[in-house]
Amino acid sequence: MCGAIAVLALTVGCEGVAVDTSGAGEPSRAAAGVDGSEGDGKNGDTDPREASSRPPADPKEPAGAREPEAVPSAPETPGTPTPSAPEPSTPSPTPTRPAIDTRGPAPLLVEGSEGRDVREVQARLQQLGLFQRNPSGYYGTLTSGSVREFQKQRALAQTGTTTPETWRSLRDRTTTPTAAQLNPETSYPLADPDKRCRTGRVLCISKESRTLAWMIDGKVQAAMDVRFGTEYTPTREGTFKVDFKSRDHHSTLYDTPMPFAMFFSGGQAVHYSADFAAVGYNGGSHGCVNVRDREKIAKVFDEVRAGDKVIVYS
Repeated sequence: MCGAIAVLALTVGCEGVAVDTSGAGEPSRAAAGVDGSEGDGKNGDTDPREASSRPPADPKEPAGAREPEAVPSAPETPGTPTPSAPEPSTPSPTPTRPAIDTRGPAPLLVEGSEGRDVREVQARLQQLGLFQRNPSGYYGTLTSGSVREFQKQRALAQTGTTTPETWRSLRDRTTTPTAAQLNPETSYPLADPDKRCRTGRVLCISKESRTLAWMIDGKVQAAMDVRFGTEYTPTREGTFKVDFKSRDHHSTLYDTPMPFAMFFSGGQAVHYSADFAAVGYNGGSHGCVNVRDREKIAKVFDEVRAGDKVIVYS
């Protein structure tokens, strides 16, 4: 049963628990709150707000006034006023022209920036093996550290910010990311599927990448973030099958909801976890495979059948 701790009697159901890192005492049930782990929910960075700007070019000095052309004098006629010379014309100042990067924009991104430009920087750093998460669109400490490492390799000022020079150098050494690379389905890159996942209908669950891939005949139909049991109540590894499904399951052991539960090993199941959605990887389950994206797991729940394979591997 997922959720078994010490000598408690086992019944169906499991719930998120906080991980006791002190080494003393038993794990406690996790309370919803802010995930203190770096980047959870934002794929590695905990820094919202975009600060994107371009350095202006030096303005040109406005052109000087032209001298008026000579006006021939007319003979004076009594009673006729003498026409006065026209006022000198002053042209409008030449408009300032910004610096142009013909290869695209050159934003200045710092910790706290967010948006598509941040995703592109992260995706390009990922191509170079310098960013180990998937693009999130948030520029945090992981991103600034990756940028700093790139700057070190290219002998640039190690600021951790994406300066125009850093941006151009990064673009020169990478390819344009695809839409799928910019907006991945999971926080961590999907692991290469275990060979047992490559045939048939299977929930392919990797502990190493902390991802679940719903696969049919070797093709990924959907992917999502997952977390597992704690060291006291680990999620079992191996080849299983979906024994039964329960859309609105409620844990009898921990008195907690387990929506969209798909049981595969006694009381251990794949199911949506509100606790995972709230506190992220700071918590853990009592052995179940927790999913934090309710919409995704609901869709997969409708597609999975009793008897489909479940592969859990490291």
